[in-house]
Amino acid sequence: MTKDQLFAFAQHITPQKTLSRAIGKIAECENTWVKNTFISQFVKKYQVDMSEAINSDALSYRNFNDFFTRAIRPELRPICNEENSIACPADGAVSQLGNIEHGTLFQAKCHYYSLTSLLGGDASLSNLFLGGSFATVYLSPKDYHRVHMPLSGKLTKMIHIHWEAIFGQQGNSGTNP
Repeated sequence: MTKDQLFAFAQHITPQKTLSRAIGKIAECENTWVKNTFISQFVKKYQVDMSEAINSDALSYRNFNDFFTRAIRPELRPICNEENSIACPADGAVSQLGNIEHGTLFQAKCHYYSLTSLLGGDASLSNLFLGGSFATVYLSPKDYHRVHMPLSGKLTKMIHIHWEAIFGQQGNSGTNP
């Protein structure tokens, strides 16, 4: 069994809630040895360009989460301010773009997702987007992990969506319509 196969097998047999909590604890850990080990390995493995960050000293971040959501120098990603334009809400690549059909969106890896589940089960909210379009922005590990408003306006509501609301209790990743 290869190293990658062993890693995949370990993830498969590990209870996902336990794994998620353990990773969360590591990501919030402020112990210098722990956080510096994870940050330096991450920078090396994913070739993170720290010269883009406002704080380019990767090991000076309080914990891995602070490093992961580091701010970048504003001049590197000027915000589009042309009239009638939409800025990309995240520093990634558009991986899917399309129309919302029959209340579903094609997102990734040949899977479709319910618009209602992606909006926290709020059918009245999802009805506002029927017939509209969607874009999926993929953030690679080395990307800047902050999300911005794509157009001018006022944020009036935020919804935290738990992964089980979208993927189901077993971790299913979607179904075809």
